[in-house]
Amino acid sequence: MSPIQRITAVVAAALAILAVWQLERARSGIEITSIEVGDTPASIYRMPDATGPVVVIAHGFAGSRQMMEAFALTLARAGYTAVSFDFLGHGQHPAPMTGDITRIEGTTMRLLEQTAAVIDAALALDGVQADVALVGHSMASDIVIRQTIADPRVAATVAVSMYSEAISDEVPDRLLVITGEWEPGLREVAIDALRLVDPEAKEGDTVAGNGVTRRAAVSPMVEHVGVLYSATSLREALAWIDAAFGRQSTGDVAATGGWIALLLVAIVVLAWPLSALLPKGDGRPPTPSARTFLAAILVPALLTPLILYPIELTILPVLVADYLMLHLLIYGLIALGILAWAGVRLGGFAWLATIALLAFGLGVFGLALDRYAASFVPHAGRIVLVLVIALGAVPFMVADSMLTEAGYARLWRRLAARFAFFGSLGLAVALDFERLFFLIIALPVIILFFVVFGLMGRWVGRRTGRASAPGIALGLILAWALAVTFPLVAG
Repeated sequence: MSPIQRITAVVAAALAILAVWQLERARSGIEITSIEVGDTPASIYRMPDATGPVVVIAHGFAGSRQMMEAFALTLARAGYTAVSFDFLGHGQHPAPMTGDITRIEGTTMRLLEQTAAVIDAALALDGVQADVALVGHSMASDIVIRQTIADPRVAATVAVSMYSEAISDEVPDRLLVITGEWEPGLREVAIDALRLVDPEAKEGDTVAGNGVTRRAAVSPMVEHVGVLYSATSLREALAWIDAAFGRQSTGDVAATGGWIALLLVAIVVLAWPLSALLPKGDGRPPTPSARTFLAAILVPALLTPLILYPIELTILPVLVADYLMLHLLIYGLIALGILAWAGVRLGGFAWLATIALLAFGLGVFGLALDRYAASFVPHAGRIVLVLVIALGAVPFMVADSMLTEAGYARLWRRLAARFAFFGSLGLAVALDFERLFFLIIALPVIILFFVVFGLMGRWVGRRTGRASAPGIALGLILAWALAVTFPLVAG
């Protein structure tokens, strides 16, 4: 380990410890307990002397309880009993979403029934008041609005990144809409909700009329996920709920987003000096010729969507997971075949490096992510999904590692390999938009995977000189990430 790497290790470890300390400090004094509402996993956040009403908090599509924790901690610190839960098919919920996701009478009705059951369980807790407020993000904004309209116990509603066709000039009667500054389309939706009450309303206004009170707030410099951690979002939600219940809270909000980002970045950076502890390889992977390289990225990028276009496989209970697994498999096999035909060989294996990368990626970064940001530890029902998706993800990532020479390749080659793959997914969506629309939602997950885990893999690959180490480990991590991120569905 070089002197620079030693300094980097010390600084990264210190920053990670600082971030963990701050994140745990935000939880200090708050009792966090887990319950089951039927088969719905839920978490209760409250201070030991809590006297405030219940606030039920619901996450968005492909989200989980962890993503909404900043709201739960803020409200619990203010004396409320905050209850968050995992929707069907999400997070730790073992049962899939059912029904038609495009119809109100389908999946939406199932989620409404689930939300009502959580409200009933929350109001049955010891020492809580009879009224409740609701907070929902994205997909859940529609759910909490519809629940508010149907349930007279709901005194206030906070819809974050809202879109709902249930809003009228009469219902819901007390609604705060929060959007991120970088969500222009949803900001217009928020203004439209205000103008149902006051045609002259503007963003940032609070309007009232005919028994209806509404406000549209904007959180600066955040997008669809960052809005959940914005101090502005948290302050606006707390003030709105306080006003509904005639309360006045004091103290800071739990704006944990910056500390979460610092922790995850510090863990990624720490992988660089730690990779120097692995046995050093005595060479580097072979460099494919420019012709071989271009053929190995362009041919699978074009052929894979065309080969899969007539095939419709619905075995895995995860949205588009069947297709994505096949796309990765065929893409990887074609690329590996071209490389083999050109005489480019994988070389030897570095099993210690493979296991170390897998352990660090899942056991350190993954556990930190699961505790503070998003569900990453799968329940038993998802383990099989990891293994099945790995059948496609491992060949793909091994081919990718060979094409990028385990991190030794020039920047243009690394970028070209990535863009070819994303272009291939884009072509697949263009050929069958209705069936493969949800691949668009998968793209941010895959991009984040390449940024975070791909960087770790590059450092390990350059240390060992073996394309197999990052290829196999990152293939398993990619399968894991896809299997735990996307909702389980049935029917």
